[in-house]
Amino acid sequence: MGKSRRTVQIVILCLILVLGGYAITTSVSGSNGKPKEGDQAPSFELLGLDGQVHTSDEYQGKAMVINFWGTWCEPCVKEMPALQAQADKWKDKGVQFVGINVGEDQMTVENFVQQVGVTFPIMLDRAKNSVRDFGISPMPTTFFVSDTGKISTIHIGQLDLGTLDAQISQLAKQP
Repeated sequence: MGKSRRTVQIVILCLILVLGGYAITTSVSGSNGKPKEGDQAPSFELLGLDGQVHTSDEYQGKAMVINFWGTWCEPCVKEMPALQAQADKWKDKGVQFVGINVGEDQMTVENFVQQVGVTFPIMLDRAKNSVRDFGISPMPTTFFVSDTGKISTIHIGQLDLGTLDAQISQLAKQP
């Protein structure tokens, strides 16, 4: 009985070591499924403030600026006028802006969008599926996606007008 118990303990210890090693390796190597620059952007299917379900396929062939934000996030709120200004500037040049609100109710988001004067499409990610797929943490996080669907740049944190313009200019030049 003692020998059998010892064998079970050794097997359990080996399993713990293997699983621990795997967890550490995937964490360090970054193979946690988060998209990186150069990867294909994850797809999305989200309810828009217009009441329609929108998918990433609608924007195929266009360069995109995908911004994850929340009304409770001060840097998100501060960068929204710059995003709107750039959306206005680039809308006729093949660059599509999409705002993805994280986890808030439609009325809160609609009130904010109306107050700030945002006119580019805003989607609601109430279940946080896109947050998971895009690997978002922290906010705001903005993905610059080429017209081929590849992630050109990922910017974490608040964007200003100059940085946005420079990133979009680079994005618009990409083949």
